[in-house]
Amino acid sequence: MRLVFAGTPQAAVPALDALLKSGHEVAAVVTRPDAPAGRGLHLEPSPVARRAAEAGIEVLKPARPRDPEFVDRLRQLSPDIVPITAYGALIPQSVLDIPAQGWVNLHFSLLPAWRGAAPVQHAILHGDDITGATTFRLVKELDAGPVFGVVTEPVRPRDTAGDLLGRLAVSGAELLVATLDGIGSGQLEARPQPDEGVTLAPKITAEDARVRWDQPATAVDRQIRASTPSPGAWTRLGEARLKLWPVEPAPDDGASAGPLAPGELRVLRSGVLVGTGTTPVGLGDVQPPGKRRMRAADWARGLRQDPAVLG
Repeated sequence: MRLVFAGTPQAAVPALDALLKSGHEVAAVVTRPDAPAGRGLHLEPSPVARRAAEAGIEVLKPARPRDPEFVDRLRQLSPDIVPITAYGALIPQSVLDIPAQGWVNLHFSLLPAWRGAAPVQHAILHGDDITGATTFRLVKELDAGPVFGVVTEPVRPRDTAGDLLGRLAVSGAELLVATLDGIGSGQLEARPQPDEGVTLAPKITAEDARVRWDQPATAVDRQIRASTPSPGAWTRLGEARLKLWPVEPAPDDGASAGPLAPGELRVLRSGVLVGTGTTPVGLGDVQPPGKRRMRAADWARGLRQDPAVLG
């Protein structure tokens, strides 16, 4: 089949690679416009745009999917189907209707669970044991279209959102190719999603990623892992903002005995403890303002605040 692929972040690159290796023709790629990146905030193409350019494929970067120039070009390309993975913008019905067999979305959850922009982060945040990826026909309603296929993936106890998304991007790419093969052969039909079990996964904001130390240790752990690598978990020590990486179980050290208030730090030979709403946790890597990422123990040696409390 003749395809136009839509996607933007690194998580969509395995899907594009899989399609390029498949028996289908990728006529063009649609991605979000170049965006500021790096310390200099220079405009940079998306990971999907870079990969498409390497492959010599036409790249379309509409500011909005309803822009007339883009709509005309998509009609000229005349795709049989548009596979889409993490594109990052809503597609109007008039554009959904252009390809002969519609748009097929690869979404990183087991629908109808976690419809929305951040399904992987919410799976970790809410302590799911199993998640996966789903291919479905894109419709105007958010992630509500009929399903073609699914693949499951266990959520490992120490997974960050980045770890889990990396695995789903690969297994989901295989699912997407299999789905298109099935549609092309006429052997695969979409089935409606069940009405029960719908949950929403809105974008995780920077404020959502500020650690709430008064929550139980399990919730603190999940919050940080769900926010890693993006938008990045953080807390404050006084007026300084401290970026955080995943915490660890408290070390089995006799010197750690005694309660800690939420956010209170205790420096041990074996590491740095921080209090939560239940049991303390071991602080992982940290990054103070203007400095590199470092082990919490190295950072704590330079503390001049007593008592030191994160908040």
